[in-house]
Amino acid sequence: MGRVAQTRLRITGKVQGVFYRKSAQKRAQELGLSGYVQNENDGSVTALMQGREEAIEAFYRWCQSG
Repeated sequence: MGRVAQTRLRITGKVQGVFYRKSAQKRAQELGLSGYVQNENDGSVTALMQGREEAIEAFYRWCQSG
């Protein structure tokens, strides 16, 4: 079992009004991560998550894929 870690991501670009937050929540749950994803006033999305380092890395790669 991998180490448990926590991280916060700020995702920018076209991420509000396109179901990005809901999709990110679904992907995080599939990876076994806990935390939250929320829209910010500046149009970005913040994700705070905790879980296995490998799962966090996989979520980060998913975020980068657009």
